Amino acid sequence: MRTGTKRSGLGLMLDLLLPTRCRICQRYFRGDANPCFCRDCWATVSRIEGPCCPRCGKPFASEAALSHSPGHLCGDCRRRLPHFDRAVAAAWYEGVLAEAIHLFKYRGKTLLVRPLGGLLLPAMERLSEADVLAPVPLHPSRLREREFNQALLLCDFIRAESGLPVLPDALERTRETPPQIGLSHQDRWRNVRRAFIPKRPERLEGRRIVLIDDVLTTGATVNDCARVLKRAGAERVCVLTVARTPDGPG
Repeated sequence: MRTGTKRSGLGLMLDLLLPTRCRICQRYFRGDANPCFCRDCWATVSRIEGPCCPRCGKPFASEAALSHSPGHLCGDCRRRLPHFDRAVAAAWYEGVLAEAIHLFKYRGKTLLVRPLGGLLLPAMERLSEADVLAPVPLHPSRLREREFNQALLLCDFIRAESGLPVLPDALERTRETPPQIGLSHQDRWRNVRRAFIPKRPERLEGRRIVLIDDVLTTGATVNDCARVLKRAGAERVCVLTVARTPDGPG
């Protein structure tokens, strides 16, 4: 994988002339690949490490949780097995990372795809082999409003680093659902039910797909996407997100 590209002479000159103010600590900084946050603040991102549920990715409290049974599932996954085969999130949705995702997703700070995508790359190594990436789609009206799909930008970043191809239209969102923010756990699941359909299902037959999104909350959206992809013939569907909320699946 490529580790990054050198900054251009113009970029270095702009750093000298127009230093950036960190969105968290308000200090000015120069010469960093992150366009909004200084290195010290970005270093506070809390990575998700240690033993996790091998299905939904929920961290276990004990380091010994999987020592005797590597396939041990959390209680929620045993009660209701998700349609996706595995979910991995890079870090917790809090602090500087929550602010970065908000700026990226709602304020059009698309240059943040580089530091956010950089969090995804080591997290992706925890997934089994895949042959294609796919973004969680936006409804056309939401896409027109936002002018980009943050999940597709993340897919493109990983493609450039890993060489894995992207199916940008593996799924289509046919129903404009209300935003998930503020909905209860059950309402989130009902909200996205039957909101997705596969496009050209013959392309999905036998594929091992990594489904990309920015935040994993209850898992309702990615679970329904995985259900549709599996019905279309996908062999395996894993989920990779930049962040996970404390009330995430499991």
